[in-house]
Amino acid sequence: MADRQLPFESPPAARWPPGVRALTTRRRGPAGQSWNLADHVGDDPEVVAANRRALARATGIEAVQWLEQVHGTRCVEATRDSASRVPRADAAWTRQRRLGLAVLTADCVPVVVCDRAASVVGVAHGGWRGLVGGVLENLVAALPAPAGELVAWLGPAIGPDAYEVGDDVRSAVGGLADGAALLEACFRRGREPGKYWLDLFTLCERLLDRAGVGTVSTGRVCTFHDQTLFSFRREGRTGRMATLAWLDPG
Repeated sequence: MADRQLPFESPPAARWPPGVRALTTRRRGPAGQSWNLADHVGDDPEVVAANRRALARATGIEAVQWLEQVHGTRCVEATRDSASRVPRADAAWTRQRRLGLAVLTADCVPVVVCDRAASVVGVAHGGWRGLVGGVLENLVAALPAPAGELVAWLGPAIGPDAYEVGDDVRSAVGGLADGAALLEACFRRGREPGKYWLDLFTLCERLLDRAGVGTVSTGRVCTFHDQTLFSFRREGRTGRMATLAWLDPG
């Protein structure tokens, strides 16, 4: 496939259905150019549009469903018709082949979920607000496949040694079902009172497991420490990677 010429992170082949493709881009494209895929960070709109077209060409997909992400929980079904619009949502799924689903991140967790039969795929934007609100559960519930037949991949995100949060985030996670267990698994005391290190990867894994997803894979690649990736926490104003998932032709 042409996407092997792109700089990207992707799921481990041994644990991923061969009919489903997924990748997260890096901050530089194949020719070393800026590979920002977001149109809301002050970059030249024509450059962003060109990057998006190049990504679609390189992966061989026919269209991409982009989302207006708001750190919410809404999940939408994507079709070739809907790909001409940009719905306000933080998750999407499709049964249509060669239709790309995209989420943009620069520290939040990009989550890809599919079934083992490679008949359906979905993506979610996993910031802490969406995770607490139930965006992953909404995606799993929307997919027309039993949860036990689903597998998930967590792309690059800010790691547990770089993501320090306050009491508000800890209280929000602690308010979930089995909150005490989530606090023990996902939080460590931070550098000062009222601050905590949050492990977003583990939080996603726990929430997906609770939703019935059978297998979750992640390389636990940290956007903050990997200089080849965009990181809002490290840089402030910055670009966004795209995590793209699609079904290969049957």
